[in-house]
Amino acid sequence: MLLQTLITGLSVGGIYALMALGYSLVFSVLNFSNFAHGAVIMLGAYIGLGAAVRLNFGLGMVLCASALGAGLIAVANEKLAYSAIRRKGSQPLYLMISAMGCAVLLENLVYALIGSRFHSYPEFFARRVVRVWGASVSLMDLWAFGFSLMAILGLHMFLTRSRTGMAVRAAVQDMTMCSVMGVDVDRVISLVFFMAGLFGGLSGVFLGMRYLVYPTMGWITNKAYIAAVIGGLGSLPGALLGGLMLGVMETFVSTYVSSVMRDIFSFGLLVLLLILMPNGILGRRSAERI
Repeated sequence: MLLQTLITGLSVGGIYALMALGYSLVFSVLNFSNFAHGAVIMLGAYIGLGAAVRLNFGLGMVLCASALGAGLIAVANEKLAYSAIRRKGSQPLYLMISAMGCAVLLENLVYALIGSRFHSYPEFFARRVVRVWGASVSLMDLWAFGFSLMAILGLHMFLTRSRTGMAVRAAVQDMTMCSVMGVDVDRVISLVFFMAGLFGGLSGVFLGMRYLVYPTMGWITNKAYIAAVIGGLGSLPGALLGGLMLGVMETFVSTYVSSVMRDIFSFGLLVLLLILMPNGILGRRSAERI
């Protein structure tokens, strides 16, 4: 029972980490919390659902379609809602307000165009279980956890071993200096939003398979934001650590205490950490955090 709970918690934590990466990527470059990221994840879940139900795609193609679609939506979101504000040199607070407006807009567009019904993904794993040291573990949990780790490792390799990744890391350190040195800052920002949307789309598929797909499912990403804050906003290793910690804690609380108390523990951990470690576990000290 203990091992089964731990693996389930790691699976949930891996999904949280994928979602938290989007928050951390954008925050690391533009220094604001992109609250429209939850709506992008929701749209990614709908894209994956359409690919699975309407086009009869397999899981691999569903993940690719959702990741690509959510990535393009995230880039369009930046171009239409944030680019003009950013070019004027406005404070990050205005970007955050615009993000809130985008989240509400996208959610209501789904209500108007698709409806408020709840939808479920096809049974890709047919409720199969695997025996691990005597514990029965869902194959979907193992697959989601493993895929999340591989995706995050791929992002790490891209950022540390490619020229484009070096440009992104340089923009994190000093955007103005990058521009002076000839780096196309707009292109770097678009790439950051695309990667954030890509990971959001992947997490949206797993979220839809674990639960359901509906217009307000983007608000579940509040948990991912908690994970990003726990690990340290702007820190990619922190997003992974925070996601896994939160997923494991919530699963253990739900199993051994009460599912009703799960959110109390989650938000309580957030408040406690902000009091003791305002920058998160792996976050850097920042003069302004929006």
